[in-house]
Order: sequence, then structure tokens, then C-alpha cells
Amino acid sequence: MGWVQDYQPAGGLWVSALLAALPIIVLLVALGVLRRSAHLSAALALVTALGMALLLYKMPIGLAFDSAAMGLVFGVWSVAWIAFHAVYFHNVTVATGRFDSIKAVLAGFSEDRRLQALLIAFSFGALLEGIAGGGSPIAITAAMMAALGFPPVKAVVLALLANTAPVAFGGLGNPLIVLGRLTAPIIGKSPEQATELYSAMVGRQLPVLALIVPAFLVVVLAGWKRMVEVWPAVLTAGLAFAAMQFVASNFISASLVDVLAALAAMAALWILTRFWQPKTVWRFDGEEPVKAHSGQSVGAAKVERGALYAWMPYIILILAIFLSRIGTIFKNLPTWLDLSKLLHKADWVFAWPGLHNQVIQHAPITPKNTPYAAKLTVDFLFSPGTVALTAAIIAGFAMGARPGLLVQTYRKTLFQMRWALATIFMILAIAFVMNYSGATQTLGLALATTGVLFPLFSAYIGWLGVFLTGSDASTNSLFGPMQVISAQQLHIDPVLAGATNTSGGVMGKMISPQNLSIGATAIGQSGKEGSLLRQTFFWSIALTAVVGVISLLQATILSFMIPS
Repeated sequence: MGWVQDYQPAGGLWVSALLAALPIIVLLVALGVLRRSAHLSAALALVTALGMALLLYKMPIGLAFDSAAMGLVFGVWSVAWIAFHAVYFHNVTVATGRFDSIKAVLAGFSEDRRLQALLIAFSFGALLEGIAGGGSPIAITAAMMAALGFPPVKAVVLALLANTAPVAFGGLGNPLIVLGRLTAPIIGKSPEQATELYSAMVGRQLPVLALIVPAFLVVVLAGWKRMVEVWPAVLTAGLAFAAMQFVASNFISASLVDVLAALAAMAALWILTRFWQPKTVWRFDGEEPVKAHSGQSVGAAKVERGALYAWMPYIILILAIFLSRIGTIFKNLPTWLDLSKLLHKADWVFAWPGLHNQVIQHAPITPKNTPYAAKLTVDFLFSPGTVALTAAIIAGFAMGARPGLLVQTYRKTLFQMRWALATIFMILAIAFVMNYSGATQTLGLALATTGVLFPLFSAYIGWLGVFLTGSDASTNSLFGPMQVISAQQLHIDPVLAGATNTSGGVMGKMISPQNLSIGATAIGQSGKEGSLLRQTFFWSIALTAVVGVISLLQATILSFMIPS
């Protein structure tokens, strides 16, 4: 029968939950209070998680270490492979000198730092999130802003804060596709129908945040007064993104939401700045203030002349990812046109030895005693990481790079990201140990006892999952089924619970240790993760509360917003 999970190993649920949270507490204290490096903090938390699994949950030692090993390998392929090649792609543009052209285009858009943040961190970052997901938006936009003259730590903070509105639909809608596949049998729908319902529901939650985030971003950068000075740009970016996010999520496809919303925001900002500019160009202390010209910006002509040349590497990346996902975007394509199916033929799915079906879950996590599967899918060709690597090579040759330069840049990227990669591996090992030992289920069940307030706390369950894994798709894997089952027990619409798990998880992205590590590494500030955490933790908690309040209202007086 295998080893049966115990969701209350300490007797009471809340006492058990407090003990189950020890790895998270250790991670937070080591990173944010003691100011240890991310990889050392993750190592301490991993030791704590294993100790908790063995001593509190009485998990067999073989299962505990098997789950840690599977989490590590999952981290290698599903997270690190994508994040690493996103950074490598960026490094290739730097090594070939093309990034200088990109900087010129971005600087030409506006000399105002507030408008640059709206364009790069919010709009372009959302485009990257929609295409590849992972840590790529944080790494690339933070590096861009730092290269343009933003203080490095501030650049990462802005990238982290901006990477909220698009995360639920990142990686061409992967978090919602995962959620739909996992919970379709529970809610009695097909996977496609379930995905459409969750997409529509999230599309009726996150646009509210999308309206707030641009203003929030500028306030953090320059203060409230300076934000009011550029309110037309703030409103334009937020409204364009939010409107397209709602339309695409409800009427088009979850796979295209971020791409279309980001392009809408970028186009809207470009059109606006042809007719409007702030009276005073805001710069950082020590930079000479510049008076803006009315009408078209000074650099607009440069933008128009150099945009295609400068953005050519990203056009190649977008095209590569689009072609690799074409079958998931356009249904019923002829086989010879469906590159997605061809790439999926190289997938390798295998059961993890010694762990697969050896752990037994039971009510209320599952309706009855159910073996817990431990299968790993390695999508060699379909992975966004593989596509990003392919795009980097093609773009590198198109930019005149020789093979030797591409190989040298790859080695430099490995050295650059060595500690970030180590952090990713250990964080995923922690997540898998907690999940297979039953600790994450204990924490989720404790929050589910909040009854009528469950929709409020549901957002924090999702937040917890993304904090642990750095991935909204992963938190939907960890907590999605539990959220749906708990909602059904509480007579709350399960679609709302699954969507809130996704939307709440979005806000955990900015404090997830691996994302902090990726962002710090991308700007050459390894070791500054604790500082980044202290600057983003409050905002993460506050924005999750906003999602929770929206969900609570939708469960009660705004129930008409739930798709049927």
C-alpha cells in the first residue's frame, strides 16, 4: 500500500502547521534577518525540511531523499534550464554588441526614467514572461535597466514588482494549462474546458492589479508626486494591458494573453509619447534634468529607424517560441504544420524510482486513498529553455558571432549563474520534500479551516507555493487540486479557488529566493538577495491581500463574475 501521509503529525492541525512551516521560517530568517546568501539559506532550509520529514512526519528515509532528489532534477530541467538560457540569450546580445543598439532604442523612447521603467520593466517584461516565463523577465529587464543607468538593486526591485500582472499567463499560459489538466476530473470538465474556465476567472481578477501595478511601480521608483506627473503614461500602460488581458483570457486563448497584453501596452505607450511628454524629464540624483519637448519625443525618430535592427534578436526569440507553440495556439492544424506535436515526440516521461506511487494521499487532499504519482517529464525540444538556446544560436550567427564567441559566452554564463542555479536546485528539493512528506498539505489544510474567509486565505496558499518554487505552474501542481477539493467542501465555487491559487501565487514571485538570486546575478550583485527581499516582502504581502479581497468579494456579493 505504500507509506500513508499524516496531515496532523503533532496532534492539532495548527500546531502541525506551525512545525511544517519550519523550513520556510528558516529560509526567511536566514535570508532576510541574518542576511545570509540565497544558496546558504536554501541549504539550511533543505536540511530543516529533511529533518522535519523524518522526525515529525516519520517519512521513511528512502522516500525523503528520493523526493529531494526528484525536486533537484525537476529544478534542473523545469526551472534552471529555462532561466539559464534566458540569461544566456541576453549575454549573447551583449557579447555581440547588439544590446548597445537596444539601449539606444530604449533610451530614445524617452529620457525620463519613469517612462523607461514602464516600457522595460512592465511592458517588455510582460512580453518576456508571456513568451518563456521562468526567471527570464527578471534577469533580462533588470540587466537592461542597470545598463541604462538605473541603480542595480533598484533595477531588480522594479523588475520583481513589475513581474506580477503577467505571471499567471506566463510561458504561453502554462500555469493555467497545468491547473486545468490536474483538476479537470475533480470539477467534471475536460482539460480544455477547465483551462478555459480558469483563464476566464483569472482574467476577471488580475486586470484590477494590472491597473494598479504601473502606478505602484513609479511610486516605488520616484515617489507619489513624481507618479502623478506622468499619470497619462501610467493610466495608458495599465489600461491597455488590463483591457487586452481581460479580452484575451475570456475570448481568445490563455496561451496568447501576455503576448497580446504586453504588445498592447507597448504600442499604447509609443502612440502616447508621440503626442505627450512630461513637463520635466525625471532623472536620478546626479543626472542632469532635461526639459522635454512637446509632441513627439526627441528620440522618436531614432526609435522608428533603429527598432527593427535593434530588436532583431528578440524578434527571432518571439518567432521561435511562437512556432514551437503553434499547435497549442491554433487548434486542429494539419500534422505537417503542427511543429508542437513534432517537438513533443522527443518528450521523455518516466516514473521516479523508489518514489512513484509509494506515498499514499487521502481525504481531504484526495477523495479516497490514492497513490501519489512521481513522474517527471523532460520535454527536450519543446522546453522554452531549449527554444531560447536555439534562438540564441540563430540570433548570435545573425549578429555576426563566431562559434568560439558563443561557446565562450556559454561558459561565462555558467560561471555567472553558478550560485543562482544551486539555489534553484535546493529550493525545488525543499518543495518536493514538503509535498511528499505531507507538510505542504498540512499548511494548506490549516488555511482552509478559515471557512467563509477561505477565498481570502486561498490567495496566500498560492503565494506560499510560488514563494517555495518560484513558479506559478508549480504552485498549481502543489496546491491546485487541494484548493479545488477544499472549496467544494466549503460550498465555494472550485473554479474561483483554483483561479485564486494562481492569482495569489503571482504575488509570491517577487520574493521567491530563486528569482531573487536570478535577478541579483543578472546585474552582478550576488549576495544582495537579502536586501531585495526586505524591499519587496511588504509589497508582496500587501498585493496578495488585494487578490484575497477580490476573491472574497467574488465569492459573495460579486459571484456573477465567476464564469459558468
